[in-house]
Amino acid sequence: MERGDVIMARISTIKLGKSSNPSMSTEDLNKLIGKKAYELYDKRGRKAGHSMDDWLEAERIVKGKFCGK
Repeated sequence: MERGDVIMARISTIKLGKSSNPSMSTEDLNKLIGKKAYELYDKRGRKAGHSMDDWLEAERIVKGKFCGK
């Protein structure tokens, strides 16, 4: 993700599927998504201009893993 990209989220609780932690705040979920988005950015060679694509793909991956979506 490019420096300065910030996603603000209202803190709430998200019920998780098959996890040892039965719930996770939106803030925690967004931190995981941010880390995954950075991994995708890094894997793609750190080329700028794809931060939204990286975020959306990371969101799909993380929510699929933790929320069963």
